Parts: sequence; structure tokens; C-alpha cells
Amino acid sequence: MKSRIVKSIYGVALVSVLSLAGAPFLTPTGVMKAQKQDEQEVQENSGSQARKLEGTWRVQVTIRVCQTGAEIRTFPSLVTFARGGTMTETPTAASPALRGPGHGVWEQTGAHTYSQVFEAFTFNPAGAWTGTQRVMHTVNIGRDRDELSSSGTNEIFDANGTLLVMGCSTAVGRRLE
Repeated sequence: MKSRIVKSIYGVALVSVLSLAGAPFLTPTGVMKAQKQDEQEVQENSGSQARKLEGTWRVQVTIRVCQTGAEIRTFPSLVTFARGGTMTETPTAASPALRGPGHGVWEQTGAHTYSQVFEAFTFNPAGAWTGTQRVMHTVNIGRDRDELSSSGTNEIFDANGTLLVMGCSTAVGRRLE
């Protein structure tokens, strides 16, 4: 019985070590295969990184009249797209006492196109919560992997979820490095 337990423990230990160490490293051929796989992954990652959205961007947002596209006002914002599809946004359009940072999600929808949706809480000057702002944009990475443009809609809801205002906006941005 003891022999069986000891063999089982050694078996589990061996499987664990092989799993952690990586079985391809056991032979010279395995080492070469692993090196080739690593090189291929680096090439694929550097190629795919060429037009990835992930990272922090300095963005210039322009609020527009939806019907005409006329500019209403422009302001800077910082937007971070995290691996896994989450994002945060901090604008300068309003005092942080009147609007919190945006939190949302993004996903790739085309070769160099993404969709983003985020929401932020809004407050009155006394600090009471008044509702939510929801921004939905389509984002495009241009030929320069460090530049983006986007366009979409902005919606303002009251604390009960009733839509109060809908508007349009565009943005251009440069990757923060």
C-alpha cells in the first residue's frame, strides 16, 4: 500500500514538473521547436501590436450638432483601453465634482475598427447624483498605429434612467508613450 502511494506521489510530481517545465524542453528537437514557437509568437505579437487599441490615449473630443456636424466645443480627455476589453476615460469637459470618470468596455469589430461603450455618473453643483452619461463610439486605428479617430453618440439620463439629451461627438487621439 505504501509503495502505491509513493508511486502515485512521484507520478503526480513528475506530471507537475513536466507541465511547469514544458515537455518540449526534454529533447534537443523539443528545444528547437520551443524556440521557433517563441520567435513566431514575438513576430505575431509585434505584427498584431501594430494596430492594437490597448494602451492610454490623449484624445481631443469634439461635441457636435448631430444634424449638421457643426462643432459645439472641444476638450481633451485621457482614455485607457485595457487588455480584456475594459476601459476608463477621464475628460476635462466638466469639473470632476459634476461628472465622474467613464468606465466601460470595448471590442474589436474589424481589422482596425473597434466599438466602445462607457458610462459616467453626473452630479449637480451641490454634489447630489443626477444621472448617467453614456457614450458609444466606433474607433478606427489609422495607418499610423499611434493615431485613432472615433465618432458616435452621447446620451444623458436622469437618475430614473429617462433619456434627457442625446448628442453626437467625434474624437481624434494619439497614443501616450
